[in-house]
Order: sequence, then structure tokens, then C-alpha cells
Amino acid sequence: MKFAIPALIIIAVLLVCAGAWLYTPDRPRAALEAKYLANPADYRLVAGIRLHLRDTGPSGAPAIILLHGFGSSLQTWDPWADTLSATYRVIRYDLPGFGLTGPDPTGDYSDARAMAILLAVMDQLGLKRATLIGNSMGGKLAWQFAATHPDRVDKLVLISPDGFASPGFEYGRKPDVPWMLKLLPYTLPRGMFRASLLPAYGDPTHLTDATLARYYDNMLAPGDRAAMIARMSQVLLQDPIPLLAKIQAPTLLVWGEKDGMIPFTNSADYLRAIPHATLVALPGLGHVPFEEAPAVSLLPVRHFLAEPSAPG
Repeated sequence: MKFAIPALIIIAVLLVCAGAWLYTPDRPRAALEAKYLANPADYRLVAGIRLHLRDTGPSGAPAIILLHGFGSSLQTWDPWADTLSATYRVIRYDLPGFGLTGPDPTGDYSDARAMAILLAVMDQLGLKRATLIGNSMGGKLAWQFAATHPDRVDKLVLISPDGFASPGFEYGRKPDVPWMLKLLPYTLPRGMFRASLLPAYGDPTHLTDATLARYYDNMLAPGDRAAMIARMSQVLLQDPIPLLAKIQAPTLLVWGEKDGMIPFTNSADYLRAIPHATLVALPGLGHVPFEEAPAVSLLPVRHFLAEPSAPG
């Protein structure tokens, strides 16, 4: 027994050292703003939250709103936005709990709150109507908004949208957030984070060091990781089919055939449920085709945007 106390001390020291090694603090906001805030005017107070929002292109042109996915930021759209801004007014923002927008002071990350913020963005920018382009979680927001506010949406582009139940999720029941994920606000080893991103790319080599650094920096924005856990704990999936059936806007589904996040096979569910939907399959690409192959993935979207909408 004389070795019990020293052994406990050694174990305690090892645990403290491991915790110190794994501990990943937030990045200072000033450092992130120096890197990712193009203009101080890009901060806008909307619906009680300070959004990091970019508004580019001709002010009188048809408007497009780009909505990113979970763990991402408005920079994910850079290649598409640069091209589209020559012809369209392009609006994109860090959704609450992500990037420089940071946590929602209300603590509400429900779908209803997300749609209220999107509606407030359109109202504040004077947009009676807009085309919505959304990826993953942003795709779910886009189609929900199109279904509930059909008078505000011209066209709809859904890139690997979320919405149907996946393993670990059930309709009408909030998920149990795994305890390991609850450690996210305290630790985020870069290697593990990189491994979690790789399934989003059809070709893993398309995840560049610069892209990884951007995702990692934005994950470490003050308060964002705790907000992500809060968002996950508030997810309450409902059967999407009744709502999808209400969509009136012409809809383009864009899906990478090698999507490792939301499988390509889910596209068939959306085609059956949305009245006016067509599908563009992208061979060899994954969950974020606008990052992997911007020119290739944007081409069918530009054709779709240029098509005249059917009357009514």
C-alpha cells in the first residue's frame, strides 16, 4: 500500500498533462477578424444578433442568398460568389453559432429561429424575393423557408441538403449528444478535426491546407463550439415530406456522387417529394462541390439561374 499514494499522484499528473496537451482554447476575435473580416461594415445587427454578412454585386440585380452547412462559414462560397457577383446581387452570412457571427444571444438554434433571421435579413436588405442556394444544414434552411415563405423565393438550389432522418436521429425526438462531442468546447486536436472533414470530399486531396486552416480557425471563434453543441441538442427532425410538397419554386438538386456526409441516394427522396425538382449528379465529387470543383459545379447552377421561371 505504500506505493498507492505516489501512484495516484503520477496518474493525476499524467491526466493533467494530457488535458493540458489536448486543451484547445478559442482564438482571439481580433486575430480572426484581421484574417476573415473584409470590412467592419460587414457586421449587421439583424433580429437581435450581430451577423457577419457580405453583400456583393450590383444592388439592383436579382438577389441570391448563399447558406452554408454545419461547421462552415461564408468563405466556403468564395469561388461561386466571385463569379456570380458579376451578374447577381450575392448575399451570404455566417449562420448563428458559426464563424464571426458567433453565438446567438437568445440561445435559440431552432429551425424557426433560423428562418426568422433569414426573413429579417431579406427585409433589412430590401429584398422582396431572392433565389436561395443552400448546402447541407443551409440546404435544409433553404427548403424550409421556400416551403413556408413561397412568396419570397424565386428559385431554389439545394446542394446535398439535410432534412431526412439519418442513423442516430429520429423524427420528433431530440438526439442525445454523445459525451465525447460535449468535450468539443475544450479540445479540438487538429489531426482529428482534419479526419472529420475528409468524408466531405470526393477526393481527399482536395482538402487543402488553406481550406483546413479556414475551417479550423472558424471552429475556434469565441463561443462557437459551445453554440454548436447547443444547436445539436436542439435538433428536432420532423418528417420533411409534407413540407417539401409545399415548395412552389423551381428547384435544382446538386449532389456529389461520392458524398460521404449525406449519401447521394438521398437525392431520390427529394426528387419524389418536391413538385418541381431536377437533379444534377456530380461524378467524383463530395459534399462541398463548390469547394472541390467550383467551375464544374457552378456551370449547371448558372444554366438553371438563367432559365426563365414558369408563370405563377
